[in-house]
Amino acid sequence: MKITKKYSHLNGEEWLLVHEKEVYQEILDIIRSVDAEKCRTKISKERRFTGKPLFSPIALNREFDKHFSKCGWQSTRYSYYVAHDFEQLETMRNMSLEGQRTYLLAQNAEPIFSYNQTDHVKNQIAIEVQFGKYAFVAYDLFVKHLAFYTGRLINVGIEILPTKSMQREMSSGVAYYEGELHNILRHGRSSPPVPLVILGLDID
Repeated sequence: MKITKKYSHLNGEEWLLVHEKEVYQEILDIIRSVDAEKCRTKISKERRFTGKPLFSPIALNREFDKHFSKCGWQSTRYSYYVAHDFEQLETMRNMSLEGQRTYLLAQNAEPIFSYNQTDHVKNQIAIEVQFGKYAFVAYDLFVKHLAFYTGRLINVGIEILPTKSMQREMSSGVAYYEGELHNILRHGRSSPPVPLVILGLDID
């Protein structure tokens, strides 16, 4: 596959080039090594594409998982507690997991356990490969990457998306680079408050 679109949010790419240049190059090499045509395995049942082979999101994700795992990228979970009270949430923000639980019990509040999980993490860089529906990308960008960043588990997040050109060869409803870039920029150039690199992919 090839990268045809790229957006650096809050100097995400600049941080990678200065602090993790070799790892960033590894990411780019992995993307280029993925053979998307192997993943054109979904036979469409939609009226506009009936019988046409389309790119399978499941097959694409498996292919990326295989390549990233081979290079030592691992799934990582960020666990935390949530509460009903805003002031309690603010107080707990920089506490350890056990500290959060202890604090909530001392406040006679129910400690509600929650977590976020990212499939590919290495050297405090998190990667989400997203060939799913629109809502999944919004969750990645405005919840998951941000949670890992504020939890000090990562320094930058990377979101890998198909471009509109590639998305036309997929089922309807799949998120694409140009649309998600618009969604980020309409929130203002500082939101979400986490350094990101958004990469738009197309077939070779």
